[in-house]
Amino acid sequence: MSKSKGTFILASTFVKRIDPACLRYYYASKMGSRLDDLDLSPDDFVRKINSDLVGKVVNLASRSAKFVKDERLSEVYPADGGLFEDAAKAGDEIAAAYEECDYNKAVRKIMALADQANRYVDEAEPWTIRKDPDRKADLIDSCTIALNLFRQIVIYLKPILPKLAREVGELLNDPLDSWAGAATPLTGTKVATFKHLMQRVKMEDFERVIEESRVDSPSPCSEVLDASGAPGAPGAPEDVGSPGEDSPADSRLPDDSLDAIEKEPLAENLISIDDFNKVDLRIARIVAAEGVEGAKKLLKLTLSLGGDVRKQVFAGIKGVYEPENLLGRLVVCCVNLEPRTMRFGVSEGMVLAAGPGGKDIHVLSPDSGALPGQRVH
Repeated sequence: MSKSKGTFILASTFVKRIDPACLRYYYASKMGSRLDDLDLSPDDFVRKINSDLVGKVVNLASRSAKFVKDERLSEVYPADGGLFEDAAKAGDEIAAAYEECDYNKAVRKIMALADQANRYVDEAEPWTIRKDPDRKADLIDSCTIALNLFRQIVIYLKPILPKLAREVGELLNDPLDSWAGAATPLTGTKVATFKHLMQRVKMEDFERVIEESRVDSPSPCSEVLDASGAPGAPGAPEDVGSPGEDSPADSRLPDDSLDAIEKEPLAENLISIDDFNKVDLRIARIVAAEGVEGAKKLLKLTLSLGGDVRKQVFAGIKGVYEPENLLGRLVVCCVNLEPRTMRFGVSEGMVLAAGPGGKDIHVLSPDSGALPGQRVH
């Protein structure tokens, strides 16, 4: 993207369509103590916000708070296998990362806690417990744990997302005004009616921000966010064109070369729709990722297809993707591939990626709004 093509972003236009808190989080997730430059990639922005803030953080509250509306949390914090205690201990490391201006490190540690909390909710299944009237106490206990883990995460995110912290404080009837509060469970308080805390970002909203910024054309004093990554300086008229100036649609499209097809020619054998339908492609969320000892190219991925349905997949993307950066990401997986027994374990599917291999590998991700378990048609 560039100002010469009009593909920049006006801050005033951005906030009309997308919550500015999303941009705060996105930049914080990229900022290390020595980072000099940032890229604002629309695809990455939409994926990260929907995966991290909506799919991991807010999802904790949406899957538990509504089941204890107008109820009080447990008077005594229930046993949770050490989850709350571990998250409380992580507070010192997260605080140190903030002090060092290493926001990327802080966010990674917070999202790791969110992953653990979501695994607890997946296993506790409060939506199932609520169907049994005799298990009301179990329901309140499980939601008490989920909401306390959620509360810790929001306290840790408060330096980045103060508005979210304020809204969560209203939900839990607790002001979240102290970092030390993350070390003490919240018990016995009444839970308010759950309201949507954040909305998913749609790619079309981001595209409209870009388009409206281009059409509006800023004055020399306008505040500009350059979507190429660098903080944009005010654009001179010759940089951005005259207000309302139209340009041919194809002038904004890249020139695609034939290199990829020449390296990997199109298949000559045609298949029927019945052949294609035999391949079961599903949306999956990466809930665990780690390197494989003794393997130069493999990462071991655990994929969630919704609920407790899991698939273990070995993907040859080591060295291209860092395991911690894959957590929470939605991918496309072939789930009916015959399992392959390897010396590292059994691979139960295949994650789809583009590229010839080596360092040129691009894991495919679905558009925003797709959910784990949905079939790709």
